[in-house]
Amino acid sequence: MKQYLYSLESEWIKTRRSTASWLVIAGGFFIPLIVISMRLLKPASLASVYKAADFWERTFVQNWQVMAFFLLPMGIILAASLITQLEYRNNTWKQLHTTPQKFSTVFFAKLSVIILMMLQFFVFFNIGIYLSAAVPAWIYRDISLPANSFPYLFFLQKNAIFFVDCLPIIAIQYLVGLQFKNFLVPLGVGIGLLVAASFAVSWEYGYMVPYTYSLFNFFEMSSGKQGIYPAVNFHLVAAGYFVTCTIASYILYINKKDKC
Repeated sequence: MKQYLYSLESEWIKTRRSTASWLVIAGGFFIPLIVISMRLLKPASLASVYKAADFWERTFVQNWQVMAFFLLPMGIILAASLITQLEYRNNTWKQLHTTPQKFSTVFFAKLSVIILMMLQFFVFFNIGIYLSAAVPAWIYRDISLPANSFPYLFFLQKNAIFFVDCLPIIAIQYLVGLQFKNFLVPLGVGIGLLVAASFAVSWEYGYMVPYTYSLFNFFEMSSGKQGIYPAVNFHLVAAGYFVTCTIASYILYINKKDKC
């Protein structure tokens, strides 16, 4: 366990000030900044918006709309590919494998860093969602935040579901990234599957494409009438994909002859 924690710390240090790190911060605040700008530019309509009983839920859905459809999956594709390719770009796989740690420790430490960075993104994004509501209220005195309590459980539940639905993307990008030295390969695979997901989302069996789950989740969360979403519990399917792809990735990594 200690070896894993040391390895995790080492892998986390590598991400500091990296492109993936800045991508997480920029991605987390990008959509909320757009929502803030839209609200500040149209103050006349804000009074009725802020008086709505479901104001926080609407604000949450508004911020997630573009994020669920494109930015979150694309951000995960980029971040996971960048982190996985760190050793290839710096030519440090040989150095890493000469350290006194098991291959399994290296594998799960790197995977954990990607998952932790996604959690970090969710934290930044939800701070941004709150600010998208609070900033206009701070600037314009004639509007104020709703008097009813903040729906913590709603936010936690929906974020947890989105998190689970994105795990297959991490697992697949990690699998491909460990097998190919060229950064363009995992990037191309990810973009290709994301494009496929945009078409598969209207298909009865679209849940078989593992990059569709954040889209299905948004449909289900917003109104349930914006598209065809599967009758099966696709959150469980997403979890199954993650476990299966992680196991496959681990077996391929352990048995890979040339890990450099």
